[in-house]
Amino acid sequence: MKFRRLRPRLAVLCLLAIGLCAATSAAQPDLRSTLRVGVWTLWHDREVKLSPAGPGHSFRVQTCAECASITVTQPASIRAAGNALVLTEPRRSIRTDRVTISTPVTLDAHGETLTLPWPVTVTWRSGVLVIAVTMPTESYVERVVASESDDADSAASLEALAIMVRTFALHQAHGHTAYNLCDSTHCQLVRWNASAARLTMARAAALATAGETLWFHGQPALAYFGKDCGGYTASPAEIWPGAHPLPYLPARPDAYCARDGGHEWASEITFSDLTAALATHGLARPGWQHLTIAQRGPSGRAITLRADSTVIPAEQFRLAVGESLGWNRLPSTWFEVVRQGDRFLFHGRGWGNGVGLCQRGAAAMAAEGRSTEDILNQYFPGAAAADEATGRTWQRFSGQGFQLESLEPSDAAYLPELSRARAEASERSGLNASAPFTVRAFGSTPAFRAATLAPGWVAAFTQGNWIATQPLRTLAARHLLDATMRHEFLHALVEQEAGPRVPLWLREGLVEVWADGTGREDRPPTLNCDAVDAVLADSNSEEESARAHRAAAWYAARLLQRYGRQQTLEWLRSGIPAGVSSSLGQR
Repeated sequence: MKFRRLRPRLAVLCLLAIGLCAATSAAQPDLRSTLRVGVWTLWHDREVKLSPAGPGHSFRVQTCAECASITVTQPASIRAAGNALVLTEPRRSIRTDRVTISTPVTLDAHGETLTLPWPVTVTWRSGVLVIAVTMPTESYVERVVASESDDADSAASLEALAIMVRTFALHQAHGHTAYNLCDSTHCQLVRWNASAARLTMARAAALATAGETLWFHGQPALAYFGKDCGGYTASPAEIWPGAHPLPYLPARPDAYCARDGGHEWASEITFSDLTAALATHGLARPGWQHLTIAQRGPSGRAITLRADSTVIPAEQFRLAVGESLGWNRLPSTWFEVVRQGDRFLFHGRGWGNGVGLCQRGAAAMAAEGRSTEDILNQYFPGAAAADEATGRTWQRFSGQGFQLESLEPSDAAYLPELSRARAEASERSGLNASAPFTVRAFGSTPAFRAATLAPGWVAAFTQGNWIATQPLRTLAARHLLDATMRHEFLHALVEQEAGPRVPLWLREGLVEVWADGTGREDRPPTLNCDAVDAVLADSNSEEESARAHRAAAWYAARLLQRYGRQQTLEWLRSGIPAGVSSSLGQR
């Protein structure tokens, strides 16, 4: 991912832009830019170990609102002890009700290790630790998409899922007091240590839909999704007693999910296990003998069951079995049940409640080339994705080699300037693209920063063939539009060619050289190529970032001078030989 930084001489203009956008967006609905998410909520840990995020690092803790923070450089721990917490670190033990960790920290409990870069709070309830992390909403969306998706998904289905995840997080209350959402399937699953490959795909889906949620006739809508509807989606009333019918959540056939016959399952549960599960959840007292389906909905799912004379809502029945015996025992409420001796035999279809988006069907639609909008229309007829802060839909305008997405129809006036920048990027680099790039122009600087998580000195952001910018009117008013867009189109062109083993300094350096001819100074940089890569990947300030970009440009210019454009482009695709990088700083 690449950041277009504002040059030092223009830093004040960046501040002016932020102030202008804040003033003009004050009347807009507040978009929740962060969420408090429960961590390891199913584990009920009583102790967690803390350690710095890496060698030479430290973390800071605070044990009360008025207390000074403590810098911790060695492993520590927090445990629930009676009616309090005990924070233990090498120099002391502190008894408190709450611990706040404000810098990156590594947590270790129940054999799992997790490093979190966001603020963490630890409290307690009933002798168990309650851990919550305050993270950017878009980072949360990325994590859930990585956790809830699978190998069958592609770009369109992942983007539809990202809109579902964001909508579910922002449009509904989830019943927790210590945090907004938990990390289990009670809310939305978060696998904190998801694979890098999965996170990369999820990040692209979150970026492509940044800030978008589901709306129906100008009002925020409810969004649900499940693994497999079994070939027929369910209405909310089939699953949750008393739920109001919603026209955009009908029960109707899903040909995409059922295309290969659909998913069927079978399960056996002993009479004693089922009796205990229902009693534990207060659904039926022990002593009943017969279990039957009392009512079915339009999709065929059970709405209620009857244990002798006791009526049990089917979804509560499924959840009680899942929490007590495992979620794979009753994957859905679309089943038949018969008793054989001391066992109940269940046979059913689907996985999940069946309301809203069917992930299996969405993946099949995406594989056929259907768009994100097609998928949403299939599962939420009449509803559409729109900007969460304003309720407005993104407009799309075609340019030469790119598509512009904007909430402002007037941004179409900038198409000639963007087209010129796109053509100049190809002319200077000698590179072109087989498919158009996407440029998403955000309506305000805060919206841009919330979507991209870019630092304050960044004017635009590129990942793959997707480019995000601060408001085009802001960049144009400060005479930054041409240079910024040329720079970002160069990034997109270079990233399209770059192989997996190519260092960051070469990708960034080539863009700097081709963008405005930097990197031609005679004096070699003090940073070597490896150090430049490290700073580019994680800059702490605008000054540090600028220094690394200048160094990258110097090395890229030297590479072009010594070996020529053709050889450099070949190395951009395949990787630079071992001795070449180290020789660049030598005269």
